[in-house]
Amino acid sequence: MRYCEESPPRQLLEAIRQFNNGDWFECHETLEDLWVGEEGEVREFYQGVLQVAVALHHWRNGNFGGAISLLKSGVEYLSRVSAVCQWVDVAAFINAAGRMREALKQLGAEGMAALDSSLIPVLRVVS
Repeated sequence: MRYCEESPPRQLLEAIRQFNNGDWFECHETLEDLWVGEEGEVREFYQGVLQVAVALHHWRNGNFGGAISLLKSGVEYLSRVSAVCQWVDVAAFINAAGRMREALKQLGAEGMAALDSSLIPVLRVVS
């Protein structure tokens, strides 16, 4: 069992790179391998990031309902995690995912492609 205070495993660093490069489906696959074997706070962390990655994949593919739903559930998982987990700024990620969800809701399904790209969440590592 891993803990938030620990250094990130190699697979998480790979998932962060994939997420920030817009490789959201690949990020989901990488995190799923980590998530399956975990429990507790770190499991919630992996599952939350995984769900936000899938939400972004849905957004890019025009699935408004999937994007909105998974942004919400991803934030719900992450809200049960420390502000920083395995070097990731979880608090900032939660805020970014929430801002994106609100912007998408305002744009609606027809306008979701016009989302300002600066609203796409990024996983930030803090020291």
